[in-house]
Amino acid sequence: MVLYEMLAARLPFQGATTTDVLSMILHHQPLSLLLYHSDMPAELERIVEKALTKEKDERYQTVKDLGLDLKRLKQHLEMEAELERSITPEEGARRAGQTASGRGTLSISGATKTTAAAPTAEVSATRTISSAEYIVAEIKQHKRSALLVLAALVVAVAVVLAYLAYSRTRSQAISSIAVLPFTNTAGDPNMEYLSDGISESLINALSQLPELKVIARSSAFKYKGKEVDPQEVAKALGVQAIVTGRVVQRGDSLQVSAEMVDARDKTQLWGEQYSRKSTDLQAVQEEIARAISQKLRLRLSGAEEQQLSKRATANPEAYQLYLNGVFYRRKGGFENARKALDYHNQAAALDPNFALAHAGVADDYRYLAVNGLLDPKEAYPKAKTAAQKAVQLDETLAEGHVALGLIKLDEWDWAGAEHEFKRTIELNPNLAEGHFRYSVYLSGMGRHTEAMAEIKRALELDPLRIPLRSQEGANLYFARRYDEAIQQLQSLIKMEPNYGIAHVFLAYTYAAKGMYPQAIEAYQKEINIDGETTSALCYLGYALARAGKRSEAQAILDKLKNTKDYVSPAELAVLYVGLGDKEGALASLEKAYAAHDVQLQWINIDPHLDSLRSDPRFQDLVRKVGLP
Repeated sequence: MVLYEMLAARLPFQGATTTDVLSMILHHQPLSLLLYHSDMPAELERIVEKALTKEKDERYQTVKDLGLDLKRLKQHLEMEAELERSITPEEGARRAGQTASGRGTLSISGATKTTAAAPTAEVSATRTISSAEYIVAEIKQHKRSALLVLAALVVAVAVVLAYLAYSRTRSQAISSIAVLPFTNTAGDPNMEYLSDGISESLINALSQLPELKVIARSSAFKYKGKEVDPQEVAKALGVQAIVTGRVVQRGDSLQVSAEMVDARDKTQLWGEQYSRKSTDLQAVQEEIARAISQKLRLRLSGAEEQQLSKRATANPEAYQLYLNGVFYRRKGGFENARKALDYHNQAAALDPNFALAHAGVADDYRYLAVNGLLDPKEAYPKAKTAAQKAVQLDETLAEGHVALGLIKLDEWDWAGAEHEFKRTIELNPNLAEGHFRYSVYLSGMGRHTEAMAEIKRALELDPLRIPLRSQEGANLYFARRYDEAIQQLQSLIKMEPNYGIAHVFLAYTYAAKGMYPQAIEAYQKEINIDGETTSALCYLGYALARAGKRSEAQAILDKLKNTKDYVSPAELAVLYVGLGDKEGALASLEKAYAAHDVQLQWINIDPHLDSLRSDPRFQDLVRKVGLP
């Protein structure tokens, strides 16, 4: 319709009312273009008629095909115009005169066509000419106007093509992204914290953006140090775009380059290089995050704009200390956890208003206490103080609410814990850790359907993080969906055979199904991986006793009674249950309550304790702990 209007200076279908126009579109053919331009090239008229035909299968199937026909016609006309220059004026006049007037029946390339010089013209001749000869004759008379029209049409189709490409892009707008670890180009291991820190901070910033799924750091960093194919990575992570970058620091000079690639066709969507002082690290991260949000055409509210440009600290040295802490904590291992705590404490001391550093301190203290590396009586109060400080300094800091939620969970403040986890997700729906921790809480409360929904959301954001897959298996176990749990955990172990916690939950599930030999084997595998812990011995003793190996189970109980290592009284109660000592189990649980054992948060859902649930003393203990 656009092409017709350009050539005829009127719409192909007209009427006095909308109904008349619709009737014309449905039932009538538009008037021939020759009525408006007697010198119209026949091929051009054919192209427009084909584009306007009623039967959709007979029309151009893509605008690209239409563009190709127009380009071919334009090239044909230009070629014939060039040939005309070599024809003598006398020969040109003779040929042109053959088509200068009258109506004739022209057979063009085998197809018979009726043309008109004007609606009232007389029929003067009938003859057969080739399409090339016809075009030559036409162009001699109206060469300039024909070429101008064709040029305009080609430009118009190019615009349509560009618009459709843009429309396809907009209809498939990028709504998911992964930031891969930036490369430390200099190869200096002392600078790894810097390249990792830029990547992680960028992930944190982008996760604040609305309507954008951002893959968590633990999954993105699986590709650290690897040559990757954007499409393969995107498929594994479930995203549409990949951000990569390189970092070089020379003295106090920092050079950062970053690019964003559309993984669907491997085209670069954006790229930029930044040269700054190392003290301007946060400014670079802010600029990159802003450039990406603009490229993705994300509509940000004032609050979101402010969140995107928010600096974690005004002290560059404190920020670098914090990044060092994050680097060591992510490396894993108890010694690295101690180093992380040291760096985070230094950062918080250097800038007491650095909320993110206080959140790091809280996480580090709690991690070391839970794993028995620090005295819980000393570590937990410090963790709580740091978490509260983080939230007081910045109420919008999602990481601070996660840390505080975990502290409240350990304190058996169930309502307070849920409030903090919900607030975390409200502040940052892209924070996988928030969904993960909320899932753990919901599972402990017996809200299994909600727990599974939260862990699945966490896995969408962090698909390669092994602990999340392990927690999915744990949730199934606590929901008594044992066969599904076994299938999930076996699949995880096949993928990551040295992840000890997966073997533990698999052993729990085998024991719950009465598959004690398999449970014993799974516990022994976990001990080979992580070493012999008092927790593993309690549950192994339970499985041994249930399998009829009472002497071996009793030997484990005697060992645990005499060890200097910390033994959770709540977990020791499980071993008493395995040995059939109900009184010993209940007495151990009372000790756990007196000691505020964090393991008591599971007593309401742990299958190991099912034989105690009808006892009024057990029910009273559940009420005292505050569980539903």
